[in-house]
Order: sequence, then C-alpha cells, then structure tokens
Amino acid sequence: MVCALLTLSVLVQPSRAAALGVHAFADAIVADGAARAVFPIDAEQRVVALPDAWGPAHPAPSNPRWYRLRFDVALAPAAVGVLGVYLERVCAGVDVDLNGHRLHAARPLEHPVSLDCQRALLLPLPAALLRAQGNELDLRVAGFKLQQVVSSVRATQLPAPLIGPEAQLEQRRLRYTLLAETAPAAMTGVLFLTGLLALSIARTRRRDVHLRYFALFALGWALLCARPLWETLAQTGVPVESVLAAAMPWLLLLAVQFLMHYAGWRSRPIEVALAAQCLALPASLLLAGGQRVYMIASTWYALLLLQLLGAIAFYIWATWRVRRRDFAVMAAWLGLGAVLAVLMLAAEERLLASPWHLLPSLLAPLVVVGIGWHLIGHYGRALQAAEESRQALELRVREASADMEKNFAQLAEQRVEQVTQQERKRIAADLHDDLGAKLLTIVHTSESERISTLAREALEEMRLSVRGLTGKPVKLIDALGDWRAEVVGRLSQTGVEGEWSAPTEELPQTLSARAYVQTTRILREAVNNIIKHSGASRCTIRCVIDRGDFQLAIQDNGKGIPLELDGRLDRGHGMASMKHRAKQLHGQCLVESGPGYGTVIRLTLPLERHTTSP
Repeated sequence: MVCALLTLSVLVQPSRAAALGVHAFADAIVADGAARAVFPIDAEQRVVALPDAWGPAHPAPSNPRWYRLRFDVALAPAAVGVLGVYLERVCAGVDVDLNGHRLHAARPLEHPVSLDCQRALLLPLPAALLRAQGNELDLRVAGFKLQQVVSSVRATQLPAPLIGPEAQLEQRRLRYTLLAETAPAAMTGVLFLTGLLALSIARTRRRDVHLRYFALFALGWALLCARPLWETLAQTGVPVESVLAAAMPWLLLLAVQFLMHYAGWRSRPIEVALAAQCLALPASLLLAGGQRVYMIASTWYALLLLQLLGAIAFYIWATWRVRRRDFAVMAAWLGLGAVLAVLMLAAEERLLASPWHLLPSLLAPLVVVGIGWHLIGHYGRALQAAEESRQALELRVREASADMEKNFAQLAEQRVEQVTQQERKRIAADLHDDLGAKLLTIVHTSESERISTLAREALEEMRLSVRGLTGKPVKLIDALGDWRAEVVGRLSQTGVEGEWSAPTEELPQTLSARAYVQTTRILREAVNNIIKHSGASRCTIRCVIDRGDFQLAIQDNGKGIPLELDGRLDRGHGMASMKHRAKQLHGQCLVESGPGYGTVIRLTLPLERHTTSP
C-alpha cells in the first residue's frame, strides 16, 4: 500500500522534459549497418520521428539500426554543469557514441535479447568531447521486432532521448526507477512472502484446496515478475519470449481453480480444458515459428483474459447469496483485479501513456496480496474460533469430569452410608435381641432392688442407643412427650417438684435420631446433677421454639455450684459432656449458677440442621 501511494504521488508530478536546459529530440537520422563499428555515413539515411517502434517492416535482429542525433551546446558547459543523455526505455541493446567516441557499450549485439525493458539509461557527456555546435550522438540499437515478441511493450522502441544537466536527468531517472524497478521489486517480494505463508497454511489444512491453488498462483506470478532470474536465463540462450508466453496459461489455470474451489464448485471438463490449454499455447508458438510470436501470443492473451474475467464473474455469481460476510471483500478485490487485468493487457499493447503504463503491473500484485491476506485473516478467524471451541470443550470436559467425580463421591458416600446403616441395624438388633433380653430378665428375676434398678437404667440406655443406631427420625411433639414423662417421673421419685412447660399444639418439626439421642442424654445428665448435687426442691423445665431454634431451659432452686468449682465447670458434674454433645449438634449449652441461687442450664439447638419434613 505504501508503494502504491508513493507511485501515485510520483505519477501525478508534471513532466520535466521541458525543464530549464533539457532538450528532447523529436526526430533522428537512421541508417542500417549491422557490421559497422561506427555510424555508416555511406549507407542510405533517412529521418524518422521519435519514438521509433520496430514494427514488422524493420530489418531482422541480426542487422542493428543506427540512429544519429545532432545538437548544439548553447551555453558553456561550466554554466549548466555536467550534461547527460537520458534514454527512458529502449528494451534492446544500445551502444552510444559521442562525436566518434564510445560512451557506452551493451552486450555483444549479435544475439540481442529483449531485456532491461524497464531500465532507464543515463550517461554523462564529457565536456572534453562536446563542441559548441554540430555535436553528433550516435546510437547503435539491436533488439526484437514486434512479430518476434509476445507483446508490443517488449518490442524494441527508441524513445525520444533527452539531453540536459545531468542532475536534472538523474532526478527523472530516479523517479522512473522507483516506478519501474524498486516499487515492483518490493511488491514482488511481498507477493512471494504472501504465497509462502499461504502455502504453509495450506499444508496444515489439506481440505482447503483453494488456498493451495492461490499460494501456487502467487508464487508463480512472483517468479514471473522476478526479472533478474529471466535475465540469467536469457544469458544462457533460453528463449525468454516463449517461456513468458507459456507461463500464462498455467497462471490462469491456478487462478481459475482457486476461484472455483473457493466458490465450492468443481468441473472436470474445465480442469481438462485448462490443462490442455497449457500445452496448446507453447505448441502453437512452436508451430508458428519465430516471426509470428506476437500474433499468436496476443490472440492467446486476449483469450486468457476473457477466461479470467469469466471465472471472476462466475465466482461473484456463485457466492453473492451463500457467502454474504465474505462476498463484499472478495468482490471488491476481484473487481479491482479484473480492471487491472484489462489495463495490463492495454499497457502490453502500448495503449497507455508513460508512465501510467507502469501502474497496472504495480497495483496488480497488491490486489493478489490483498486477497491473500483476506484468506489468511479468514484462516486466523477460523483458528480463533476453533481455539475458542476447544477451550469451551475443555471447560465442558472439566465440568463433566467434576460432575462425574462428584457423583462418584456421592455414590461412594451413599454406599458407605448404606453399609454403615446396615451395620447399625445389625448392632441394634443384636443389642435388642441379646443384651436387651438379658437385661430384661435381670430386671424381673433379680431379688436385689439395686441390681434391678441398675438393670432397668442400663436397659433404658440400651434402648436409647438402639434408637440412635436405627436412625429413624422422631417427631418433635413425640420427643417432648417422652422427655416430659421421663424427667417428671424421675424428679417425683426423688421428692423434687417438677414443672414442665412446652408447646402443646401439633408441631411439624422432626428430630434426627442422633439429635434426639444427644438431647435426651443432655437432659438426663442435667437431671442427674439436680438430683445428686443441687439439693433442690423444685425444678422447672421450659421448652420453646424461637426463630427456627429449639431452646431448652432447666432451672433448679438448689444450692448452686460451689465457689471452688468456679471457672472449672467443664471439669465436673458432666458439664463437659453436655457442652460437647451440644457442639456436635451445632448448638450450645450454657450454664448459669451462683451459690444459693440455683443453677440454670440453657440448651439451644438449630432445628434446620436436625429436622426433616415428615
């Protein structure tokens, strides 16, 4: 893009041919003399207008043509500086003599080749060789006639030479070199790198056949534009014109195949016809002979251009409905490419003025590079989408693995719970059937009241343990009834007046077997302490449900806890066990006591953690 903008800025600059001190020749004296080392003054001479193109009537390439230009130096050389002669484009071998002295010698002109067609020639005119009047500049030119080359632009043509200050002509040469050599070489390098990148991507994505065809097309065109390679081939005697012409159908084949595959189409007859065309063109040139190259090649070029335009039109027709996101960009690039292809053919036939004839060949690689980067960007977007899909898939796999591990852990936990529950039921059954039966026998058969009492207490503990092992939930209203019967009964047997206060309405909450067992043991421990240690005559038990918590308060009017046990309540009277049991149920057990003021035990249990819906 930078090269294109720089080219446009150079193209729009005005011509410097009419600059101060620069003279453009409008005509020249022509003489034919192939074997002469100097201008043949004895040969037939005539005046021709410049530029002079070598058409079909020109002599054969083995007979070079001499041009003589006469000029005067109006100013002293010291006033204008060093003078120079500038030939913008000859496309042939040129020897230059000034007043009989050789200034420049080309390659041996016996085998002229159509090389350096874009290279300008600037030669200084030594002041010692210049005369004030009657200077003679002789040019010996050897090249190809029009019928021997593949396009008009490659035929020999002597432009109107310019004579003037070398500094001014050097600026003109540099501008032309930028347009004709530097910028095209840079674009060719970018095109070659784009082709290599596309080819490397195509090797990793074998299903994208269109990308492979595009890469080969870009590389082929870049090689075709690599003029130093063709110069080397020309020096070895390879017929460059035939090679250039024979390469065109191969480039067309790659371009058409790229467009058709990218549009999602494939036609075997078209593929066979394109391949046959690649053989037909060089065969036709071979059969036509060396003197009809231009006629055959120009006909083929027109036919190839029509095929390229047809392929572009087919791609636009085939994709404008099914590929809306990609259509606009590709249609713009291909439309520009079609226009440049027509202009390139016009430039090859010398239908565009200089230096505008250089613009199509400079911008055409830019179009191919633009299409290439569009394809590469499409691949990058596809790669990004694939990467995002891969990351999403990995996330789903991790989530699925986590779910599987969680389910496996839950199944393992359920299995352990099932085995534990079965073992609990077995132990409970053994306790109930064996130990319970024996304790019950002791209760009914023992003659000792103390033994019967201990056996009865052990039987109650065993039944409580069995209930905890079975794991059956207990309705809260039933648990309150059991606790009331047991506590009031035990207190009355020891002469302590018991007062029970609890909700009487139907309660929906239930207690887990573990919560029921632990609460029962806390309550028993508290009653045991009242009976054994408090010396109380009255005990009040209050049960309430407040904000989802079950609260149990046990208060006596005994002597309270002695001062010597202050700060050490957890070490005696079962206080540590009560608090530990409450902590296991995610609750708390608080003890408030003072000498002569009795003792209050407050138990708070969160029902949400230990209840289930009935």
